[in-house]
Amino acid sequence: MGHDAQKLTSALADPTRFAIYQYVADSKHPLSVQELADHFSIHPNVARLHLAKLEDVDLIKSFSDKTGKGGRPSRLYALSDQVVSLQFPPRDYQLLADMAIESLLTFGEAGEQALIKMGHRMGQEMAKRAMSQYPIQLDSDSIETILEHIHRLVIAQGLKPDIESVNQNMIRFRVYNCTFSETAKRFPKSVCKMHNAMLTGIFEAFFGEIELQEESSMITGCNSCSYTMIRLQKQSVQG
Repeated sequence: MGHDAQKLTSALADPTRFAIYQYVADSKHPLSVQELADHFSIHPNVARLHLAKLEDVDLIKSFSDKTGKGGRPSRLYALSDQVVSLQFPPRDYQLLADMAIESLLTFGEAGEQALIKMGHRMGQEMAKRAMSQYPIQLDSDSIETILEHIHRLVIAQGLKPDIESVNQNMIRFRVYNCTFSETAKRFPKSVCKMHNAMLTGIFEAFFGEIELQEESSMITGCNSCSYTMIRLQKQSVQG
């Protein structure tokens, strides 16, 4: 896909559009404009505008409703087939990413540590750019607002996340696809460590010092990578 993280984040910046994307993504069947308009209490033309923007960046797809009924066929909307293969870096650079990871790992333990460090820095830099583009007050915004920012950022990186606040200092976090899935098949242990470091970097940018505990991993056959994030350094985030 030729869409970069900034375009994707921009497309998801509008709260209504982001909610529409989530609703489409979670739906077990394709949805019509009218269904979405009714659910969000908006005019169908407004729903069409939001859907068009999401389709422009390949987050969703549309197709004709071929039910055999007479009249003009309506359009249905569903999650894009390409979302699960969304990459950061983009797919055009996947080969370069594979080569860079493989080259680092030829240096053994030192190479793996460099890979983990790179993942952590990547996560922090992505979070900093997102906070610069869409400012957030970490010392006064609610935990729900902060998690919305993280959710939007993680989706823009090609992950399908589920984030739940347990309390002020604990978050449960799941992802249902992997940004580095192809490379992880070849180097599962090292790439998972890098990916976990990237997620740690993202959470640290928002919450300060944290501990990320991995509960399950897709690389071992689970249907998601599941984590518990524990904040070690309290901040004055209000619930």
